[in-house]
Amino acid sequence: MNKLKIVFMGTPKFSVPILEALIKEYDVIGVVTQPDKEVGRKRILTPSPVKECALMHNIPVYQPKRIRKEFEDIKALNPDIIITAAYGQIVGMDLLNSPRFRSINVHGSLLPKYRGGAPIQRAIMNGEKYTGITIMYMEKGMDSGDILSQRSLEILDTDNNETVFEKMSYLGRDLLLETLPLLIEGKITPVKQDESLVTYAYNIEAAEEELDFSKNAKDVFNHIRALSPAPGAYFMLKDEKIKIFASKVSDLSHSDVPGSIINVSKKGFMIACGDSTVLEVLEIQQTGKNKISAKDFANGALRKYL
Repeated sequence: MNKLKIVFMGTPKFSVPILEALIKEYDVIGVVTQPDKEVGRKRILTPSPVKECALMHNIPVYQPKRIRKEFEDIKALNPDIIITAAYGQIVGMDLLNSPRFRSINVHGSLLPKYRGGAPIQRAIMNGEKYTGITIMYMEKGMDSGDILSQRSLEILDTDNNETVFEKMSYLGRDLLLETLPLLIEGKITPVKQDESLVTYAYNIEAAEEELDFSKNAKDVFNHIRALSPAPGAYFMLKDEKIKIFASKVSDLSHSDVPGSIINVSKKGFMIACGDSTVLEVLEIQQTGKNKISAKDFANGALRKYL
């Protein structure tokens, strides 16, 4: 069993615990990840977390710009199975069907809900109480393959996308390690997805980062934590972009115009939302500055906007 030859495809930090577990238990003969990207104001060329992990373990790394056209070197490795986890490119079926045990994906939702590239953010944004991991066969349609295993995870009000990503990463690792031996031994009966229950989780667009205070405070609260700590949700205050990274729904009500800053005190400030609901702001960031508490903002820079 431990001689199973695996090609792993992944890119972000989410994928690293999964890769590390596979390296420990199996024979990872190659890692495929996105090309290095320029990061930060100085545009420093930076490898993905998955690449860093692979190099640390002396595993060959492949970084095709377009894997649908540049896959022959990977196919030539002749793996027993390909495992993907947040890779970030569409992989052609010629490559996916080439291993004897085909190709499987570790996906961050309870499929068929939230197919797509931002399942965790969308689940938080929509106020879901649960999300989870699905391990399924890779097919031509986006996240449409037969399900091999699933496990759910509760989303707490204290969670944001960072905390859920971390918990889901380890959940995916553990579920994969349980699923792989059963799959190889032929002890799993794949289950087709119910197409009538399909929903999509498209990638977050830049326009969605701006908050809409005409919505009720609970929806705004969910939107903030879905985008926290990155990319961060924001609102405009006298032509300046102010990002909010933490907030909570207040028990208070109001009769102001949604989007108005209210209840400013030495303790902080609140924002009027739709349905007479109120959002208490906890942590913000002005453009080009460090994150600070809403309390510090209320006792300092906020005064110039009022």
